[in-house]
Amino acid sequence: MSATATLARPRSGRMIGGVCAGIAHRFGVSPLTVRVLFLLSCLLPGPQVLVYLALWLLLPAGY
Repeated sequence: MSATATLARPRSGRMIGGVCAGIAHRFGVSPLTVRVLFLLSCLLPGPQVLVYLALWLLLPAGY
């Protein structure tokens, strides 16, 4: 991970919107790990899907 990694959605290697892949790239972890954690968090009550949609709209398409 570079010191200047920013939070952005990738143009390739994304499943739906690229939010999980962008988060994984930013923090230097596997995209699969972030996707599994997101799916597990959906079992809990909360606004996870709304946050995902908001990030999809707000994060720029980057690398």
